[in-house]
Amino acid sequence: MTAKPDWRFEAILFDLDGTLIDTAPDMVSVLLDMQRDHAMEPLPYDLVRSEVSNGALGLVRLAFPDADDARGIELHRQYLDRYEDAVCIESALFPRLGALLDKLDFGGHPWGVVTNKPSRMTAPLLEGLGLRDRAACSVSGDTLPERKPHPAPLLLASRQIGVTPENIVYVGDASRDIEAGRAAGMFTIAASYGYIPENDDPAAWGADIVASDTRELAHYLLKGVTLDS
Repeated sequence: MTAKPDWRFEAILFDLDGTLIDTAPDMVSVLLDMQRDHAMEPLPYDLVRSEVSNGALGLVRLAFPDADDARGIELHRQYLDRYEDAVCIESALFPRLGALLDKLDFGGHPWGVVTNKPSRMTAPLLEGLGLRDRAACSVSGDTLPERKPHPAPLLLASRQIGVTPENIVYVGDASRDIEAGRAAGMFTIAASYGYIPENDDPAAWGADIVASDTRELAHYLLKGVTLDS
């Protein structure tokens, strides 16, 4: 869909992995190293990258499809422990989004993060990239009993930044992000440059806008907060 000429909002919330930060280099590396340590042939990087938005549990299920429940739990624990030690080695803001955040900060427009990533990884990742003190809020997957696609994390973020949901845009690269944003009453943008499996179609998620790359995303967001004509 295309933006309405008069659309406006006061704050921006981002999903983390695959939307604001390219965490795939570290998340994929940890998983492939685990496969090697278990004498398995590592999966192709691009295949694993496309599944990063499904989180640690989804990655473990992808890499170890034959694991029973008990082994799956142990592998998940191993992955989280390893990833916690490698959470910000190669991860970085997606291109152009650093400049976008600078403009939002300069213009006094709050932005924050709502992710399903556990807080033990979210906080050091934001800290490592110099974003923790700049973000107006950071809601992780274990902040509340509910996680996306439930709208509760987004509504909590709305309260924390003091902006009503209808004046917030939420950006994400998974259907659960758009479902949560819509349920919370927010404007939604699907980041189709994110970690999208081949059999998924961001245009089918029901977002208000689909941004094909970060240049397009930055244009929409700056226009929405009246920092760009």
